[in-house]
Amino acid sequence: MPALSCSLPSVPTSIKGLRPSTRRQSLCKYLQIRRRFRLSSSNVSCLIKADTSVPIEWHEERLKHVVESQQFSQAALANIFATATEMEAIKRGTPDARQLEGYIMSTLFYEPSTRTRLSFESAMSRLGGTVLSTESAGEYSSAAKGETLEDTIRTIEGYADCIVLRHNLAGSAKRAAAAASVPIINAGDGPGQHPTQALLDMYTIQQEVGHLDNLKIGLVGDLANGRTVRSLAYLLSMYNGVKMYFVAPDVVRMKDDIKEFLTGRGVDWQEAESLQEVAADVEVLYQTRIQKERFQDRPEDYEKARGKYIINADLMKILPKQSVVMHPLPRVDEINVEVDADPRAAYFRQARNGLFIRMALLKLALTG
Repeated sequence: MPALSCSLPSVPTSIKGLRPSTRRQSLCKYLQIRRRFRLSSSNVSCLIKADTSVPIEWHEERLKHVVESQQFSQAALANIFATATEMEAIKRGTPDARQLEGYIMSTLFYEPSTRTRLSFESAMSRLGGTVLSTESAGEYSSAAKGETLEDTIRTIEGYADCIVLRHNLAGSAKRAAAAASVPIINAGDGPGQHPTQALLDMYTIQQEVGHLDNLKIGLVGDLANGRTVRSLAYLLSMYNGVKMYFVAPDVVRMKDDIKEFLTGRGVDWQEAESLQEVAADVEVLYQTRIQKERFQDRPEDYEKARGKYIINADLMKILPKQSVVMHPLPRVDEINVEVDADPRAAYFRQARNGLFIRMALLKLALTG
């Protein structure tokens, strides 16, 4: 058989698609190809590298950015969730609590944050790593002098092994990842996405409800500006039999790009007016606040949206006993404090899960 070049103009179609998603499968395919086609190891490598039809799983990428929910598969989520479960069991002072010793994480936040920033910093500290932190980066970093995001990222990667970025502009995490040689973790990019929140939401649903397939979920509140619900919708679309209800005031309905994506994936979704009817039929009621900061030039629209859908003790009487209420927090007035004592109120347990998911992401991104 003549030698093959890496361009491989006449690769047999039977070889196509043989790059697997695990190292063990990779070795098996490697040996099978060599035996079947009597190729040298270099030519097998060319064949495997040439096939780009099957994406590498996130947890097997060399440089593990976390930019958007669409980059994950069920296998990647299973890997992250298994690692998060391991993180829950870590005890202070044990070798496991020093897994990231010597690593440095930078949190670069251009927008306010409590849970996301502190949970990432706690996650890094609990694994023995070090944190370099800046808050209000748009005001107190060189961005105030006109420095581009790309230049900021290229500078900070010289000081840190990974960068956790929150920015006010959608798409900023992709820009940062394109410029970076260290992992970029998207901690929210304006009205775009918040993938680590979606991961912890899925982890919470799995723990609280017990399944992700055949799930009925109501997404409530500011669905136009809520990056958490956008990211969550993408992840939910990977599972079979999911039914989504969108309950939102007219001015903040779910955007068409998400609805078109879900329709293209064959996901059952429905826009609804009655929160009571949806609450009676779902396993997860996912409430969000109306984001006042997204209405700077439209105060009249904010007034139309706020206060329309409230979860209170009366609504909890309608919610099935095995269902849960979730919220990415912070809340304003969309969940009454009287609901907090109900065991179905899962939002503080949800926030706690953020610590374990972010510990898992940091471990996987930095050590594989």
